[in-house]
Amino acid sequence: MATQQPHDGDLATGDPAPTSASLRSGVVDQARRMATTQAMVFAAVELVWATTHFSLYPFGTRSPRRGGPRHGYRIEHLNPVRRGMLVAGLVESGTPILLLHGFADNHSIFTVLRRGLLRRGFSRVFAMNYSVRTRDVRTAAAQLAEEVEAIVEETGYERIHIVAHSLGGVVARYYVTRLGGDERIHTLATLGAPHTGTLAAYLLPTSLTRQLRPGSALMQELNEPAPGCRTRIIAFWSDTDEVIVPAAGASLQQEGVEVTNVRLRGVGHLSLPILPTVVHKIATSLVQIDSEGNQTASVTDISA
Repeated sequence: MATQQPHDGDLATGDPAPTSASLRSGVVDQARRMATTQAMVFAAVELVWATTHFSLYPFGTRSPRRGGPRHGYRIEHLNPVRRGMLVAGLVESGTPILLLHGFADNHSIFTVLRRGLLRRGFSRVFAMNYSVRTRDVRTAAAQLAEEVEAIVEETGYERIHIVAHSLGGVVARYYVTRLGGDERIHTLATLGAPHTGTLAAYLLPTSLTRQLRPGSALMQELNEPAPGCRTRIIAFWSDTDEVIVPAAGASLQQEGVEVTNVRLRGVGHLSLPILPTVVHKIATSLVQIDSEGNQTASVTDISA
């Protein structure tokens, strides 16, 4: 499968709410990019993965497994990649990672990503399901807070990481910036999250989707400054994301929050959690956990 190298952005700060003119311009640009050959190739990848995910979906309705395999302090069972990472960065690789799905989905969307993180040496990868009947982002964020506390209690780690897809990124960000979750979350990686809303939310008139519309009360609250936020955010977004319209709405600029935007080209919404380059970028970012944000452990690139 072809992959797209991500492009790192700069740390970003405050940004005004989108105007109708900027929304129109963003939609036109997005439509133009979706007509390229590259976008069509990734559309085929998206279709294949959507079919696979549909078959896996029933298994995702079961309660997620708690963490990863436990092997004590023995390392002879590990492949060279995981063995090297554990030796180089025991604390970093042991930091728990929580996977959070998007709208009307479950943890099966992370089948590929979870396996990729475990192969790269992360030993505690958790997942949670929130109800498909969730009607409010704030309610889901409160559920997330409970799950995080349970993981902290179980593992003994005071701070963990979250990787969130689509709506899950909005839920996690609300928890981090509005419910004090930055005390518990070191790094939040979002994949195609509608940080400033999406026009696609107008297609389904529910109380939850109304919150995801550009300029909604929830979006205004969410994007208020968050001074002193301790959580760093890595926002992955694709310029041809068919769910986030305009696509740049999945990038993030928020005053008080350390943000790195990673732009992908030609990738579909559902494909974001399965790209090897995305998995590797997440893995290398999650081992950079010292006070300066420097890498303190190595991760071998196995995306090829």
